[in-house]
Amino acid sequence: MTRNEIAKMIDHTLLSPNATEKEIEKLCNEAESYSFASVCVNPFYVSLCSKLLENSSVKVCTVIGFPLGANSTNVKVFEAEEAIKNGADEIDMVINIGKAKEHNFDFIQNEIDTICKSAKKLGLSLSKNITVKVILETCFLSDFEIVECCNASVNANADFVKTSTGFANPKNKAGESIPNGASSYHVKLMKDTVGQKCKVKASGGIRSAKIALEMIEKGADRIGTSSGVTIIHSFD
Repeated sequence: MTRNEIAKMIDHTLLSPNATEKEIEKLCNEAESYSFASVCVNPFYVSLCSKLLENSSVKVCTVIGFPLGANSTNVKVFEAEEAIKNGADEIDMVINIGKAKEHNFDFIQNEIDTICKSAKKLGLSLSKNITVKVILETCFLSDFEIVECCNASVNANADFVKTSTGFANPKNKAGESIPNGASSYHVKLMKDTVGQKCKVKASGGIRSAKIALEMIEKGADRIGTSSGVTIIHSFD
């Protein structure tokens, strides 16, 4: 795999709560320079990114219900529609993790379906094809729950399932922090579940070409990272 091929799989990400306009401008300049797939930013910066990348192949991605996933469905729909009106091309939405832990997968599917339908309908009215990615937050879920959430995403016609927000703080029974990002194990589990019906985005803790390639080997179609430039420069 070449550097250019990896670059086209990267969502160049800046979701820090203290990100400044200057940093967002730098993010967009880097994304355009390296031909990344998209920039992934908080909703407030969607309109700025859309303006900066207007004549670029780089897409504008934003996050919905982020990072907890605990907003009501109606709020998530509003967020997604507002972002699309402001220029977003891709929507990364967080599922209701509590409902996944309750094994209420009908709720999970219905919420994803509602958001997908409203986002894609609005996109079509604006002559845009909107991509919807579903963030599962795998660090909180069992294998069974991951599989069922993947199935719900496929049934709701989502375009991607995604591992993580990168903002979770899971702990073991001793109260010690445990990894919260993407793992090659979970990426493979997700890809084995969705097959060709849906794509997989690995996100969270991917900071080197070695790890990015490992995720791609296990089935990731997109890499979400704030270390896109580092990954490209470390590629050999």
